[in-house]
Amino acid sequence: MARFTLNGTAVSVELPGEVSLLHALRGPLGLSGPRYGCGAEQCGSCMVLVDGAPRYACTLAVGAVEGKAVRTVEGLGTPDAPHPLQAAFLAEQAGQCGFCLPGILVSAAALLERDPDPDEAAIRAALEPHLCRCGSHNRILRAVRRAARAMREGRAAA
Repeated sequence: MARFTLNGTAVSVELPGEVSLLHALRGPLGLSGPRYGCGAEQCGSCMVLVDGAPRYACTLAVGAVEGKAVRTVEGLGTPDAPHPLQAAFLAEQAGQCGFCLPGILVSAAALLERDPDPDEAAIRAALEPHLCRCGSHNRILRAVRRAARAMREGRAAA
């Protein structure tokens, strides 16, 4: 059994500790945000935050998050109160298929939490682990800059 905090709520899962966190999130915990892409830390579609740091859920054992705080894209905002990144991604139309976006959003959120005014190089470095095949890269960069600006100014990103 593994016990941890998921998007602000204490949870426990009855799985062997070596099972991937991604399996626990998508299976017994019922989330669909983190995606299974490559299973080898090469695409970033499974990225979640563990104690605020981006981690690949596809290779991270659920036992390794015992007692930690895990945040997925579902924990960033709500439909009624989206995170500034979510609002900015919508405003910039920064996605097409959306498969990669949950991982990109949580990595961008971690970046903005540690650096509220990142330059383009910092944004690119934070998002480097993510594979997007839609070609939305420029819109994604614009959306992260837009969200950072909105967060600094204390307003919505839309």
